[in-house]
Amino acid sequence: MFSIRLASILVLVSAALATPLSAKRQPWDQDLINLYVRDANVSLNNYAGLQSMSGFDNFRGSGNFDGSQNAQVTVIEEQQTVCHTEQIEIIQQKLVVLQEIAKRIITEQICEVETQTIVLEQFSSGLTVFQKDISRTTTKQVGYDKNVAGLVGNLTNSDGSLSTSDLGFNGTSVGSNTVVPSGSNWNNTQGPEAVQKALSAAQAAANATSAS
Repeated sequence: MFSIRLASILVLVSAALATPLSAKRQPWDQDLINLYVRDANVSLNNYAGLQSMSGFDNFRGSGNFDGSQNAQVTVIEEQQTVCHTEQIEIIQQKLVVLQEIAKRIITEQICEVETQTIVLEQFSSGLTVFQKDISRTTTKQVGYDKNVAGLVGNLTNSDGSLSTSDLGFNGTSVGSNTVVPSGSNWNNTQGPEAVQKALSAAQAAANATSAS
């Protein structure tokens, strides 16, 4: 294994030295970093010695930080779920509620800024994976785990405080009861370009906001 890794490193170094400067490739040491990241299952268990990070990888497993490695099993429903167009402001309201609940969970139930940062990154990276699903750049169908989504009512207690109960599932099981709503306007001919244009427009709006 060591000899294989050493050979890979030598190949990368040789390629970097042989590449003309006009090619503007990244320094070869960045290639080595990328090689390490691809090959390694980075563990965040007990990160920085923090008790709040104890068992972090038990949820999704090392090497599955964003949940993209989860298996997907679609559910055949007796009555198929069909998407329908709702007023955009209502959609935005619902998503902001989920956003603020996420903020509440992170700030009320995590005290270390390091753990807050890592958990927030895991949360956002999971949504990035879903964006790739919508773009049809993954092998996953565009849907949601109905069992996990059905637990939203268990996030708070009857008095409105945040629940501290175990919700009874593991991160690796997310996707094993996937519902795929029908009715999307996606088609394989125009869909990829349409999604890319929409994503570019949204990113431009976000960049303009952050720059102001």
